[in-house]
Amino acid sequence: MIILHVIYHCVGGAHSSVLATAIHLNKLPMENKPTVDDILNIPYFDNMTIRDRGKIMFRGTDEMGNCIYNLSRQFVPHLAIPLIEDTWRLLNGHCDDLMIISTLSTVNFLMKLGGFTSRRMNWVRFGRPIVARGSLQAYFDVVKIVEETKTKLRQ
Repeated sequence: MIILHVIYHCVGGAHSSVLATAIHLNKLPMENKPTVDDILNIPYFDNMTIRDRGKIMFRGTDEMGNCIYNLSRQFVPHLAIPLIEDTWRLLNGHCDDLMIISTLSTVNFLMKLGGFTSRRMNWVRFGRPIVARGSLQAYFDVVKIVEETKTKLRQ
């Protein structure tokens, strides 16, 4: 059995990519929307710091044995993604064993506003509930990305 590595990425690595990893790892349901509290109870939701930028964070192993990660790649995907791919190849990894999936398309205004106030301005009590509500609005868009990813993994 080949173990694949899946990296979900977004700008801050604290919300949409975290949501994707939680859904992928069956910590949140695919068929119905969770509550705001369910999202806020993901241990690593809205917890990335400046020191975590650029780090590939292991979040768990899925039901197929694949390793699932998320990444804060800030505003430089054109640099970060090729760097990861090239480093993978240098370490003798096969490109077919690595999937790098953007979740940026799911980010809405509330997620941007809440994420900015919580993570950048450190107004966590104000921003975290806003980003959680925005995450609920985007939930099924994130589910769609995860479903597409899992379909590719099964092929």
